[in-house]
Amino acid sequence: MHGNDLQLTECEVYRVEDCGGLMEKPWRSVQWNYERKAALLSTISGWKPSVSSVKQARILLVGPVGAGKSSFYNSINSVFKGYVSMQANTGTAGTSLTTQFRTYYIKPGSGVNQVPFTLCDSMGLEEGVNTGLDVDDFASILKGHIKDRYQFNSSMPIQPDSPHFNKSPGLKDKIHCVVYVIDICKVKLLSDKMIDKFGVFRRKTNQLGIPQLVLLTKVDEACPLVAEDLKNIYQSHYINRMMQEVSTQLGVSLSAVVPVKNYCQELEIDSQTDILLLNAVVQMLRAAEGFFDDLYNAEE
Repeated sequence: MHGNDLQLTECEVYRVEDCGGLMEKPWRSVQWNYERKAALLSTISGWKPSVSSVKQARILLVGPVGAGKSSFYNSINSVFKGYVSMQANTGTAGTSLTTQFRTYYIKPGSGVNQVPFTLCDSMGLEEGVNTGLDVDDFASILKGHIKDRYQFNSSMPIQPDSPHFNKSPGLKDKIHCVVYVIDICKVKLLSDKMIDKFGVFRRKTNQLGIPQLVLLTKVDEACPLVAEDLKNIYQSHYINRMMQEVSTQLGVSLSAVVPVKNYCQELEIDSQTDILLLNAVVQMLRAAEGFFDDLYNAEE
């Protein structure tokens, strides 16, 4: 409240939680040197889908408004460019800044000959009715029906007569891995409505046999020990607790939860941030490979 303005339109109460210190040993082993970054880039560059009709894995980013979906794309793009890049719109608006379905292709760089994946960005998830990404539009994206730059309409899903509706999608047009992007600082603040909405989206994804991961962003904002040194991420009691909590809330295994730090205020990239980001990409490619393997087994 300021001056004599006594009207309170919105109030958010946050409980300050003890970070909990550091574990004696990290629960996930990570090499933080430049050689590891080079090895991850080599692994990504050398990856190929096991299905000849598909040249790139299509990875869909889904999550609440402000979780960091577009920032994650910008960060991955930065790793390959070798400098901080801001191609996708980002911000802190109360409603989704991403109003179009976007398919982002990443140009090779940093000694990489090819980038075998694309990142698809969608409208943010919101709690209210007729707000945020519609579940029918979500299903259409998974099935490859929605073309790049389709303008979302929360009150009406895409129709088959739309010029942005792909009536005959091939495997290359479909989604091969879904990644739920969540701000780790807000894991404890996820409402029952939002968790229910995640449940609806997860069931729809399961029906289509598409693998799913959870990407936890803003780890440096969640724990001061991680902000001080990113290498503390897998020794932080707090990060570990939040990973376990979101695993339980969304019903995914802990191994499917991947924490990262996006580039948001930096002007230059650094190897530690890059390693976390590239590790996340490798997990996504492995998940997509599982999707292709299931298709192969189904045909046998």
